[in-house]
Amino acid sequence: MSPTNPMNRRKDRIDDLAATAGGTDTLVREAGTVDEKPGVSLIASAWKRLRRNPVFLLGAVITLLFVVLALFSPFIAPNDPAAAPLIDQVRQQTNPIPGPQPGFPLGGDNAGRDFLSRLLVGSQQTLIVGVFATVFGLAGGMSLGILAGAFGGWVDALVMRIVDVLLSIPSLLLAFSIAALASRPSQLTVIIAVAAVQVPIFARLLRGSMLAQRHSDHVLAARALGVSERAVVFRHMLPNSLGPLIVQSTLVLATSIIDAAALSFLGLGNPDDRRPEWGAMLGSAQQFIYDNPHLAVYPALCIIVVALGFTLMGESLREALDPKSRR
Repeated sequence: MSPTNPMNRRKDRIDDLAATAGGTDTLVREAGTVDEKPGVSLIASAWKRLRRNPVFLLGAVITLLFVVLALFSPFIAPNDPAAAPLIDQVRQQTNPIPGPQPGFPLGGDNAGRDFLSRLLVGSQQTLIVGVFATVFGLAGGMSLGILAGAFGGWVDALVMRIVDVLLSIPSLLLAFSIAALASRPSQLTVIIAVAAVQVPIFARLLRGSMLAQRHSDHVLAARALGVSERAVVFRHMLPNSLGPLIVQSTLVLATSIIDAAALSFLGLGNPDDRRPEWGAMLGSAQQFIYDNPHLAVYPALCIIVVALGFTLMGESLREALDPKSRR
């Protein structure tokens, strides 16, 4: 008897297994099924990671406390920041800075004003400058980014050369130069100067995102169906390119607060010291830094902590929304 063909032995084994499994059709069918679960959006997936991220939670808590403090600071401040209830204690030669006392936990400044009240109300001015500078910078950057990303060609080349020139100048130097052009320093000039520094950052980021969307399937399908170019840009390309800008906005808020404080420190902010601002308070404390360092330490700590909060939150958002960094 000739030996059995290996192919025949394999076929017989498969037939035997099939016959054995004949009475367990239900188990076989169940083994080939997959439990269907509803899909999870990008935002929901990112939030699921963010709420377990201690870095994001720390940044969010700092940011929330800062915003709440800035909004309600006029009601929380124990005294009027423009009033001078301690002026009778100011002695230019012997006691230029009134020390802590009942009703004034941090004492006063060189004009006899309550230092704690000015520190609290100063958070509101810092928030106003940071938010409006970011909004104006975002608007300007989006305008340039849409032009470059939507049209391409010579428009893209022209816009990007302008952006490259702006990016080649150090941010603080550019902001200082723009603010110095104003005939009279004010809070508005600080906002415009800081916003101008952020425009090229947003423009380059949006331009890159929109160029990536130009050849995506949904954009090609829209053009193939005869959708107008304007609708393609504003309904298909732009909405799908805003994610990186939202994340960048939180990071820009931190740099805007620091840049605005630097301009105020250099004397280019609001000259009216009845409206306190942390950068201006830091600048006015220079002459008393050796004998009364707390006048500079407290505003500096406030600026550092708030900028750190926005930075931690922005970095965590970018990590959660970036597919390459998901864990």
